[in-house]
Amino acid sequence: MSKFIEFENVTFAYSTDEDAGKNPNVLENFNLSIEKGEFVAVLGHNGCGKSTVAKLCNGIEIPQSGKVTVEGIDTSDEDRIFDIRRKVGMVFQNPDNQLVATIVEDDVAFGPENLGVDPDEIRIRVDRSLKSVGMYDFRHFEPHKLSGGQKQRVAIAGILAMEPECIIFDESTAMLDPKGREEVLETAKAFHEKGMTIIFITHYMDEAVQAGRVIVMDSGKIILDGTPKEVFTQREKLNSAKLDVPEITKLARIIRKDGFDINDNVLTVDELADEVIDHI
Repeated sequence: MSKFIEFENVTFAYSTDEDAGKNPNVLENFNLSIEKGEFVAVLGHNGCGKSTVAKLCNGIEIPQSGKVTVEGIDTSDEDRIFDIRRKVGMVFQNPDNQLVATIVEDDVAFGPENLGVDPDEIRIRVDRSLKSVGMYDFRHFEPHKLSGGQKQRVAIAGILAMEPECIIFDESTAMLDPKGREEVLETAKAFHEKGMTIIFITHYMDEAVQAGRVIVMDSGKIILDGTPKEVFTQREKLNSAKLDVPEITKLARIIRKDGFDINDNVLTVDELADEVIDHI
């Protein structure tokens, strides 16, 4: 794999005004490298800087110092901003804020239209994108009549129609019910399997364990970075960042306390089932 997104000594603040001596920087001398084709989950409590990282990745925000590059393109280069957004698409927390048209297929067409794509090509992209997220049969529906999970899948289709190399999910499951959350996560996993780079920002531990790499942020810094197994065994550091282990890991702890000598560092239902079966 090769470097896709890189943060080099990035400092960012939403306001440069000092507030009673408080450091206004959300990120300070922040460094991060994401490889092409990775599935990265970014965890952290509210205000830790994870959504700021997302916005810096495709030029929605620009650092005060340092630089962010996407395949070598500096996000501060205004002449290349459309190149960056062709490469990196974002799905936000509230799908209602991302849907702009009154008909589903028109909404999916909006992005490529703004990129100047040929109308015949747009038709092909819209149909392909809606089929890929399982929403083709809803192409003539009004978005406000869809469920939260369906709206979010339409928003994903709109990003896919612009043919990015990377999709950032910025807490895209936060406002959804469990079924909607699962739909969005499964969609992200499916596109990763096809080679797309996925950055999945979440505060759900059970979603993060699905990624190949987990980054934990606290106060604008990365405090943990590794595989799910490596990260979720660091319980003290997780607690210091006001985070916990996945629910399955908690259940394994309870079972262990009840006298079963099982490994309580399991992260999935299948891992826990295997452990219990091995110790019956």
